[in-house]
Amino acid sequence: MNKKFAVAIPGILWCSLTLLAWFSPAKELSVSERRPLKQMPKLTVQSALSGSFMEQFGDYAVDQFPLRDTFRTGKSLFAYNLLQQKDNNGIYLTQGHSAKLEYPFNPVSLNNALGKFQGIYEEHLQGTDCKIFAAVIPDKGFYLAEENGYPAMDYSRMFSLVEAGMPWAEHLQLTDCLTAEDYYTTDSHWRQERLIPVAQKLCAAMGVTGPDAQDFTPTLVSQKFYGVYYGQAALPMQPDGLYVMESEVLAACRVYNHEKKTYQPVYDTKKLPGNDPYDVFLSGPQALLTIENPNAETEKELVLFRDSYGSSFAPLLARSYRKVTLVDTRYINPSLLGEYLDFADQDVLFAYSTTILNNSSTLK
Repeated sequence: MNKKFAVAIPGILWCSLTLLAWFSPAKELSVSERRPLKQMPKLTVQSALSGSFMEQFGDYAVDQFPLRDTFRTGKSLFAYNLLQQKDNNGIYLTQGHSAKLEYPFNPVSLNNALGKFQGIYEEHLQGTDCKIFAAVIPDKGFYLAEENGYPAMDYSRMFSLVEAGMPWAEHLQLTDCLTAEDYYTTDSHWRQERLIPVAQKLCAAMGVTGPDAQDFTPTLVSQKFYGVYYGQAALPMQPDGLYVMESEVLAACRVYNHEKKTYQPVYDTKKLPGNDPYDVFLSGPQALLTIENPNAETEKELVLFRDSYGSSFAPLLARSYRKVTLVDTRYINPSLLGEYLDFADQDVLFAYSTTILNNSSTLK
């Protein structure tokens, strides 16, 4: 009897999973992977004859497979622990951090980015009284990869080429203001509560008063922040705590969304239950935003060309600027900026991460 039961187990398991696959409601989103899941394709005579139905159904079946995340984790643990693979899905674990292999350095991508920055300069900034600055934001692999035996891009070469490719900007070095501990352990981004030294260095270079740590209160808004690497690696990890830096200055600020023509908060806590809790900072990816500070120490304005890293550190720059306008050229064509901004005598900062510079196809 025991032998018969043992033989029947695979069949029972297969039948159970099959029934679950067919009759369980389809999930729309993978929270761990942060992507929409394939849905049941529509069966038509044409799709059946062309074979497209079966092809799409295969993708649907993989995405909607019962206990999919459990099986993903099991596969990752087997590869990482038993097979001793140094990374899983391009994600490696070291010093209590997860990080992505950003290798090798892609000079073609960097040249593409520099060409787009040159176009912005020539169309909007050349001949103005704007003071232009540039800072490369290192991904945390800068602090983790090479010293722990993982492939690392040639950061020195990237930094040198950026400086040579933007001769019209004053270049600011940020690597000495950061360590691996200034980044989330499960995510690619840096932690806002650790960025006061970065903001102080940038403000000092631009000739304005920087933020004072005593003016801010780090406020925990999420005890369990599972970053993008948590889902990609499919490995058990402890979540991060997600903090925002509150102050009297920021409490008086408001943020104008030029695309939606509405105001939104500096910290949008409604985003916390969503796909990416990091969107709490300035409501996530937005093409064009302006932080308005009615109590600014000066009448100066800052225009920040940025990627997602800018969402968390831009509020820390608001103290001395009447306006801080954030431009994300992944979502707006720079040729349209003249419809929204008059470039005259603002401070202008280009602050992009090494990840974007090494994968610049998203820049318009």
